[in-house]
Amino acid sequence: MMLLIALLGLLLLVAGFEMLLVLGIPALAIKAAAFAGMPNQALIQKLVGGINHSTLLAIPFFVLAANLMGAGRIAGLLIDVVRSLIGHTRGGMGHTAIGASMAFGAVSGSAPATVAAMGRTVYPQMRREGFGDRFSLGLLVSSAETALLIPPSITFIVYGWITGTSIARLFAGGLAVGAFLGLCFALMVAVQARRIGLSAAPRAGWRERAAAIRAARWALGMPVIILGGIYSGLFTPTEAAAVSVVYAILIETVLHRELRAIDVLRIAEQSAVATAVIFVLLGMGALLSWFVTLAQLPTQVLGWLEAIDAGPVMFLLIVNACFLLAGMFLDPNSALLILVPPLFPVATALGVDPVHFGMIVTLNIGLGMITPPFGLDLFVASSTLDKPVVEVVHGVLPFIGVNLVALMVVTYVPALSLFVPRLIYG
Repeated sequence: MMLLIALLGLLLLVAGFEMLLVLGIPALAIKAAAFAGMPNQALIQKLVGGINHSTLLAIPFFVLAANLMGAGRIAGLLIDVVRSLIGHTRGGMGHTAIGASMAFGAVSGSAPATVAAMGRTVYPQMRREGFGDRFSLGLLVSSAETALLIPPSITFIVYGWITGTSIARLFAGGLAVGAFLGLCFALMVAVQARRIGLSAAPRAGWRERAAAIRAARWALGMPVIILGGIYSGLFTPTEAAAVSVVYAILIETVLHRELRAIDVLRIAEQSAVATAVIFVLLGMGALLSWFVTLAQLPTQVLGWLEAIDAGPVMFLLIVNACFLLAGMFLDPNSALLILVPPLFPVATALGVDPVHFGMIVTLNIGLGMITPPFGLDLFVASSTLDKPVVEVVHGVLPFIGVNLVALMVVTYVPALSLFVPRLIYG
């Protein structure tokens, strides 16, 4: 029966149905086939109750904070700081793009917002330094993936809600994995810069660096407040998200004077629409996850793996393949809602740590966002920079290979994901 339900969802997806129907109709099909006697009121209760969690309040707050900072001066100030510190290296603007994406990810938690914010400033400077058009596009889009791993991450929040995993531990694990992915991209930049003969730029003086840091001191305070507050126990990730909104509004309206009250209202309206879309999907996903559990799909998957004598190594390879295929056609939240509920119980049954599994899933989600034909960040870059999508795809292809290598390392070296959480929490 479950195979038929999966085929139904695939047909709906191929036919172009909205994702809420791709998630909702299979859930209703499972009810009709296996739980016909269940009252319809139970569906409404699960649909609404599934998203009635305080943890999920972090999503609208982080979405709003990211949009406020993207419209203000914070992104540009962070770029100036990173450039003053590492811009003197060979291919300095390439390294600056990576570092600035990681820094902006640490205050926004959103990969599309990072692509939009970095594209307006970093891309023209990379071209002026001598990097090719395709390489610049590929690096810009790919380095934005680090925003999903460097906390705060909306993907970690959704994964933690689905699985019950500590979001603070996920944030801690993301620090190391995000830094590792950034280093992989930096190595690629270094090789490319040497290949095309770029020279090192003059090193910024300490006075210039101090001036850049002083100008961006309020922007740099955002990750310190968020992460410091969470890891010190001062507030929860949800409360940290609320603090980030207040902080962003104060910085951009009072200190930087970049946004007016009418701008804040307009950005809040846009953020509300984006949040509503996410929560509709989360509600439908909660309903589908419930029926998947009732139908004992995880038990069936585990039995199938035991029948073919597949251990954790083979299972994680299957997980990566599933998410890679899903990422080509689904948005990140839909991929999480469809694949995590049946796969997570199997992972824990096979002894995979929930935080480690979260790193694997999130890295796959990031890879899906840059993978054609429907990777979300490809279209964000195309619209932001007014470039054809095909051109962006050509630039991203070499970076997909780097991503796959990084994914294999993260998948089969659990210590990389678990070192920081164990260091902080024991």
